[in-house]
Order: sequence, then structure tokens, then C-alpha cells
Amino acid sequence: MSSYKTVRGVFEHSVTIERSKFICYVKNVEDFEEAKAFIDAIRKKNSLATHNCYAFIADENGLTEKFSDDGEPQGTAGKPILDALKYGGFKKIVAVVTRYFGGIKLGVGGLSRAYGKVTAECLKNADVSEMAFAVLYRIKTDYEGYGAILSVARSLGFSIYNTEFDSEITVSVAVKKENENVFNEKITDATNGKAKIEKVSEEYFDFGGLCR
Repeated sequence: MSSYKTVRGVFEHSVTIERSKFICYVKNVEDFEEAKAFIDAIRKKNSLATHNCYAFIADENGLTEKFSDDGEPQGTAGKPILDALKYGGFKKIVAVVTRYFGGIKLGVGGLSRAYGKVTAECLKNADVSEMAFAVLYRIKTDYEGYGAILSVARSLGFSIYNTEFDSEITVSVAVKKENENVFNEKITDATNGKAKIEKVSEEYFDFGGLCR
């Protein structure tokens, strides 16, 4: 399964081009219904705007996508927004671009560049999640083994997302699926087989900023 990017929360970015104001809103979504609800909310918020154009990719496989020009010339708004999402490797995301017309027509090329530009800039400024299909483990070890696990984490690049200290230490880790076999070998070798490794689940996991 492939990796993808999405955003954490909701982000907004605006640009003014030839007196027209373009405001882009992006949000992570779990499905079609959540994307539609966000689009409706932005339309309500900007009910006096000239256009509220959008695009979304609502699943991790890129199979649920849609875009709308909302009255702009065909192909000048929704498609450039969608292209910006795809170019950045984003999925499970919705982008809505609101335009307040400033009185100067931009032409087909100008509109396409404007909608693509504000979307790309919004994504660049957003807090990005690096999602990859992963195996989640719980490792029980002693304090000596804990130090060995940290060393393996630095060399292999898996993510430690929780640690509990008691008479023994419980380390919760996420490992990219393709590194699963190497992970088990490395941990077993580093702890001389003393660590108890329990597989918890397989799911998409946000590796952005979490690798120790």
C-alpha cells in the first residue's frame, strides 16, 4: 500500500490577483460525506462570494475524487485545485477556493494559474501529515533493553508514539510495513531476545515528526 500526505486540521491562505481575492481552505477528511459537509460550510461562510470552487480526494487510494468550477469557465478552477492536491501527493483531503471578483477578468490561463497558485501555497503552509501503511507493536523490556530499542529506532527510523515506565518499560512503536521483518530481527538481536514483542494492528499511521 502506498504512502500519502494529508493535513492536520483546517488551514486557510489568501492571495489577491488583479483585485480579485482568492481564499483557499484545506482540511483532512475521512470520506465523501465529510468532504461534502466542509464544502457546504465554506459556501455558507462565503455566501456572498462570486465563486466557491473545490476539489477533493476522499480516500487513501485516490478512487473517490471530485471537483467543481462553480460557474467559472470549464477547467479553470476545480481541475487546477485537484492538480495541486495530486502534485503534492495529498489524499483524504478537501480544498475549497473562494473568489471575490475584483472587476478585472483574468482569462482562462489567468484563472487556472490563480486557483492552482493559492491551493499550492495553502498546502505549503499547512501542517502536513506523512501517512504510510504501518504495523503497530507494543514492546515490553527492561531498562537496558529500552536503551537498545532507542538505538535501533534511530538507525531504522521507526516511530515511538508512547512509552510507559513501571517495573518494566512498555514501548509503543509504528513500523512501516515494508520494514516489518527487519524491525523484528533488529529488536530481537539488540535485546538478546529478551524483549516481548506484541503485534497490535496494521493501519495507516502519521510518521510526520514522530520518528525518534
